[in-house]
Amino acid sequence: MSKETIDLIVDGGSAVAGASLGQTLGPLRINIKDVLNKINEKTTSFKGMKVPVKLIVNKDTKEFEVDVGSPAVSELIKKELKLEKGSDQPHVNKIGNLAIEQIIKIANMKKDSMLVNSLKAAVKNVVGSCGQMGVLIESKEPKDVVKEIDKGIYDKIISSGNIEVNSEKLKELEVGLKKVQEEIKKRLEKEKAELEKVAEKKVEVVTEEKKEVKAEEVTKEKPTKEVKVEEKKEIKK
Repeated sequence: MSKETIDLIVDGGSAVAGASLGQTLGPLRINIKDVLNKINEKTTSFKGMKVPVKLIVNKDTKEFEVDVGSPAVSELIKKELKLEKGSDQPHVNKIGNLAIEQIIKIANMKKDSMLVNSLKAAVKNVVGSCGQMGVLIESKEPKDVVKEIDKGIYDKIISSGNIEVNSEKLKELEVGLKKVQEEIKKRLEKEKAELEKVAEKKVEVVTEEKKEVKAEEVTKEKPTKEVKVEEKKEIKK
């Protein structure tokens, strides 16, 4: 009995028979519609996310199995925040603010596929992904949260397995995000103003240098004119 395994990345709950999928499955001569129905049935809980899927096909009987993997960490982060994409400038454009409980939830979902030996290490990996996406944790920069994890500040909550976040805390996170966004905006405006001042000073210095050069040229020209006047007087005599 010969089997073939095909790795696919599909849209959770809404995979369609595109040209790429057709080219991949066509040579196997299996019913693509049945395959899609099975994939969509098994990935419906990951709607709106890109999901890795293994399609295992019996080349003799044309029977198949669908093994659904876990979405990438970035996809799970976007789902928690109800976002379509991460930040284009993660260092200055903060687009979300997750609770540590949400980070632990994602880490629990991904730790088996990570090269880590503990949930704590998986949590740090998820925090690192947040940094690349412009996402805060507990209204803090991910790099600062990693330091706090190393100090053991979150050990108790990680070991407790608590992944629930109440509505009150979600509101606090929303307020925290806006506060950080405002602070970044003010900082950038201040930096811009300082750069403009530096640029203006440079222009002033260049202008003064040009004036000095011009003044020197005029000073050099005067003696020459005076000499010419004296020469003319002597000729007249």
